[in-house]
Amino acid sequence: MLETPEELAALQTLLDDSAAAAGPHMRGIFTDDRRLNAAELSARLQGMCLIAVATVTADGRPLTGPFDGYFLHGSWWFSSAPDSVRIRHLQARPGVSATYLPGEELSVTAHGRAELFDLHAPECDDLRQAMLDFYLPKQGPAFQEWMDGLEGGIGVRIDARKLFTFFASSTA
Repeated sequence: MLETPEELAALQTLLDDSAAAAGPHMRGIFTDDRRLNAAELSARLQGMCLIAVATVTADGRPLTGPFDGYFLHGSWWFSSAPDSVRIRHLQARPGVSATYLPGEELSVTAHGRAELFDLHAPECDDLRQAMLDFYLPKQGPAFQEWMDGLEGGIGVRIDARKLFTFFASSTA
C-alpha cells in the first residue's frame, strides 16, 4: 500500500534474494509459480492484515502475538503501547518475524529487525492514517480521540532482511 516505483523495485529485489537464499525444502514448496511479485503482493495487502509477530524473551524463548499489521511502502508496520511485552522485547532485542496467514492459499513471512518510532512522529503518519481508515468506519470518532490521546504509543516498522510469499490460487 502506497508503494512508489522505487519501493516496488526494492521489494522485488528482497523477494528474489530471499527466494534464492531459501533452503531446498522451502524452494520446493515456494516455487516461482507460487510466489507473488512485488506489485501483486502490494495489491493483496490492503488495509489491516492480522499478523502474528514473534519476538524473543531475555532467556531466549520465542513468543508470538497478534497485531493489526499494515503493509506500507513495502514493509510491515504495526503499533502498540510502550509497556506491551512485544515492545519491551523489541526495545531490548530488535530481531523480529511476522507472518500474515489468512488461509492456506496465502502466506507472507518477514524476518528482520524492528525499527521503533513514536506513534505521533512524522515517520508514522501513513500508519496512523491507515489505522484511521480501517477503524473510523467501525468505531467512529472515539477511535481517533483515543489514538490522538495515546501517550507513548509506539509504531513499529519491520526492516525485513528476508521476505517470503506463497500463493496457491484455488481452483474449484
